[in-house]
Amino acid sequence: MRTTQRRRPELATFLRSRRARVTPADVGMPPGLRRRTPGLRREEVAQLSGVGVTWYTWLEQGRPINASAQVLDAVARTLRLDPPEREHLYRLAQVPFAPDPESLTRSTGPEVQGIIDALDPLPAVVYNSRYDILATNPGYRDLFLIPEIVDIGVANALWTLFTVSEQACPLMHRERELPVMVATLRSSYGRHVGEPAWERFIAGLAAASPYFAELWASGEVVQPGPRVKTFRHKAVGELRMTSQSLSIDGMPECRIVVYTPEDKETREKAARLREHTENPAS
Repeated sequence: MRTTQRRRPELATFLRSRRARVTPADVGMPPGLRRRTPGLRREEVAQLSGVGVTWYTWLEQGRPINASAQVLDAVARTLRLDPPEREHLYRLAQVPFAPDPESLTRSTGPEVQGIIDALDPLPAVVYNSRYDILATNPGYRDLFLIPEIVDIGVANALWTLFTVSEQACPLMHRERELPVMVATLRSSYGRHVGEPAWERFIAGLAAASPYFAELWASGEVVQPGPRVKTFRHKAVGELRMTSQSLSIDGMPECRIVVYTPEDKETREKAARLREHTENPAS
């Protein structure tokens, strides 16, 4: 109850500030005479959003009224809210937030690429919540870049691990690791149920891998977290690496995953792997 009461004045302040910055000219309306409001009037926001003036006034006053996602979207469009502002509006109005369809990040900028490059020789990769591979550094490519994986042609870690042959897969103990990855995927899927890109991905991978289909049907859910994983490489043998996820400001549902050697033997093997990659004939 205390949280709800605190949200209402915050919602009122937020809506008034957003309304004040939108001028009549921004929405194709004449300025009119004797306008004392710096931006739109409440009745103008209501009219443009297709809602009643009284209802919008109560919303802006933070009164305990029910607001649907459709109405909040209409208000957000009128007030020209960007995606973070739209999500903020939903949170304050206590309405479950749903991101725009197909809104999942699919690329990174040079700043993020520079960060993971600076982490080299530690393997580092940028995933979105669907395990699409958005960026990698040389250390990650040393660990994962093998011909059979390249031939798959899908830049997605889950698709790779479920469709590559077990003999070629760089990740060992798949019977232990893959269920965790699928459960992590499902925890993100809850925010994207019904979105065409997600539904196509799930259906496509289920068709390509009966094992994925079996794990997906189990309904298990976990959040991303640090894990010790064992990899194999034909040049150096087994490597035990701890994976750690780091969130990225400005890139919702994306994370940098960094792999660090778990023990002295793995550190020595990782150094030999880099030497082998840089001098394959040696």
